[in-house]
Amino acid sequence: MDRLEAMQLFVAVAEQGGFARAARKSGVSAVQVTRQIAALEEHLNARLFQRTTRNVTLTDAGQRYLLRARSILQDVLEAEAQARSERSIPQGLLSVTAPVVFGRMHVAPLMCRYLERYKKVRAKLHLADARQNLIEEGYDAAVRIGALDDSTLVARKLGATRRVLVAAPRYLKKSRKLKEPRDLAHHDTIQFVAVTPSEEWKFRKGEATTSVKTEPRFVTNSADAALGHAEMGGGVVVALSYQVAASVREGRLEVVLNDFEPPPLPIHIVYPAAKLLPAKVRALVDLLSEESNFHFTDL
Repeated sequence: MDRLEAMQLFVAVAEQGGFARAARKSGVSAVQVTRQIAALEEHLNARLFQRTTRNVTLTDAGQRYLLRARSILQDVLEAEAQARSERSIPQGLLSVTAPVVFGRMHVAPLMCRYLERYKKVRAKLHLADARQNLIEEGYDAAVRIGALDDSTLVARKLGATRRVLVAAPRYLKKSRKLKEPRDLAHHDTIQFVAVTPSEEWKFRKGEATTSVKTEPRFVTNSADAALGHAEMGGGVVVALSYQVAASVREGRLEVVLNDFEPPPLPIHIVYPAAKLLPAKVRALVDLLSEESNFHFTDL
């Protein structure tokens, strides 16, 4: 027995005053109505209607059940309307995660524009360099930098960023020339673990790859700390191009060994696969696709 259907037919019988009229109103056969009501009564272990050859009336139990059934069916209609609305009109809570610096610099301003445009949405932006599990942790979407390894997510590419080796001009002026990766053996290095998790740094020129073992003098998980130390002349560091664009443009840092950079890293927005994507997520994806400028390959 489909209890929701049985409840709907019960209300129809009560309102129409008969099984045949309820069947015509509901577009089903009278036999189906009779069977559903009988199954409902058996399930409830209560008689809902008094039946005579001339009319059908509610029992006391039926009258009490009718009040609750109408309320439940109304709740179902409202829930369905809400669900349909959420697929067509952005609303509710939108939960997004992004890398710390990238989120602060580039995602947060777009989230502000999003909230200005969609007044019925509330948003939560969680910044973390460690990748979050969208399904388990309840995120609607994530902005991710680098190769994607979760095939269950839908991804849309938004741009790319380079991994660049930078140092302050004053540091480079007083230090040995950096012409190729192996020259790093004679330089102070800074390890920003989100970009270089290992002390072994990898470089590439053409099809040839090179690994260089470094002995960092400063190790940190903070991009701001790593780049601040580099700007003060503390040594060379591998960072992402969007993180250093302003410093390079203003002359506080200089890109070196750019001929040995690995391929750029893609930037995507990812979200769980869904046949019916909520409007709030679709609107975010469209906004980022149309208004973001996440192309950081030129310095």
